[in-house]
Amino acid sequence: MTKAGTTSYPKDKIRILFVENISEVAVKNFHRHGYEKVDKINKALTEEQLIEEIKDVHILGIRSKTQITKKILDAAKKLQAIGCFCIGVNQVDLKAATRNGIVVFNAPYSNTRSVAELVIGASIMLIRKVPDKNNAAHNKIWMKESKGSYELRGKTMGIIGYGNIGSQVSVMAESLGMKVLFFDEAVKLPLGNAEKVKSIKELLGRSDIVTLHVPGTSGTKSLINKNSLRYFKKGAILINYARGSVVDLEALRNAIMDGHLGGAAIDVFPWEPEKQGDLFQTPLQGCPNVLLTPHIGGSTEEAQENIGEDVSAKLFHYLETGITFGSHTVPALALPPQEGGHRILHIHNNVPGVLSAMNTQLSNNKINILAQYLKTNEDIGYVVLDVDKTLSSHAIQLLKQVKETIKVRMLY
Repeated sequence: MTKAGTTSYPKDKIRILFVENISEVAVKNFHRHGYEKVDKINKALTEEQLIEEIKDVHILGIRSKTQITKKILDAAKKLQAIGCFCIGVNQVDLKAATRNGIVVFNAPYSNTRSVAELVIGASIMLIRKVPDKNNAAHNKIWMKESKGSYELRGKTMGIIGYGNIGSQVSVMAESLGMKVLFFDEAVKLPLGNAEKVKSIKELLGRSDIVTLHVPGTSGTKSLINKNSLRYFKKGAILINYARGSVVDLEALRNAIMDGHLGGAAIDVFPWEPEKQGDLFQTPLQGCPNVLLTPHIGGSTEEAQENIGEDVSAKLFHYLETGITFGSHTVPALALPPQEGGHRILHIHNNVPGVLSAMNTQLSNNKINILAQYLKTNEDIGYVVLDVDKTLSSHAIQLLKQVKETIKVRMLY
C-alpha cells in the first residue's frame, strides 16, 4: 500500500463525483485517505448533464438509475474508474468502458441480505392477504377472516435465479419450513434440501410462491408473460425484486384480476420516476393483494453502508495500487509494492506483440524493469510494471508510443 502523498498525481487534483445519493461512508473513506475534491449529487443525471459534469472527473460513482453511455465515456477524457454502488453493472456500456480502458467495479454481495429479507416479508404478507386487510382497515372497514390466508410452513418456494440473493432466500425459506425449488441456467450447488428442477415450466407448476432473481438481459426480457403465467398454480404468488423488464405487467394484472394468481409483490418496474415525489404509474395499481414498492429491495441503512465501504475500497485500491480485482472491464490483477521503484499502469488493445514492444522500448533505452505482470481478456490487456525511479518519466513517454496503447498512468 502506498503512503499518503506518494501518488504521482497530486491527490488535491483528483476529482471524484458521486451521483444518486451514494452513502456518506464512501465520501468519508476518500476524505480519510487525503482526497478532498469529492462532489456528491443526490439525484441521477441525464446523458447531457453527465457529459458536461464528467470532463474533469477521475472517479465516478453511480447507482442503478444513471445510464453510462458511449457518448458519456468518450467525453470522459480523465476518467480512470467507475464504481457502481449497487449489485448490477448493466447501466454501464461495458464494451465502451473496456475500449476506453476504464475500470468498472460493483458490489455484488453487499445488499443480498436486505433483498432476501424483503422477499420473505412480502411472502408472509401476501399469503396472509395482509395488503387487502390493511387497505380495508385504513378505509374504516373491519375485515377479520381466515379464508384464503395461509402459513408459509409446508408451502413451496420457487426461485428463478440461484445466485447470491436467490440462494440466501432459499436458506431463509427453508428455515421457515418451506420446500424450495430452484432453476438456474448455470450449474449451482443446492443449499440445504433445495431441489434443482429441469425447467422454469416445472418450477411454475409446482410452486406456491415464485420469486425472481435474474439479471436484466435480452434473454430474460418478459420472462414472465401471458404464456408463462398460464403455468402458475392457481392462487400462486409472484415476487419480482430483480429487474423491471423481466415481467409483462399488463399480463400480470390480467392474471391477478381474473383470479388465476393470488397476488404479487413488485419492487422494480420497466419505467421508474427520475426523483423522489414524482408521479408514478403502473398497470398493477388498484389490483387486490399486490404490494408495490419503489425499488427499495436493497435500500436499508446497513446495505448502503456496506456498498459504500465495498465499492469505495475497490476504487481507492485501484487509484493507489493498481489492483483491479472485481473489475468487469480491465483484467483483474495486482502486484505487491516494489521498494525502490515507480509503478506504471499500461492498458492496451489485446493484440499479439504489445508486451514485447513495451519491453523492447524499455530495454533499448536501458530502463530496468523491477517487476511486471500482464493479464488480458478478449478485448484488452493490462500491465502493471515497476521500473527504476530515476528513469520512470522517460519510461512513461516510451510506453505512450507503443502501438495499441489505450491508457498509461504513473501510479507512484
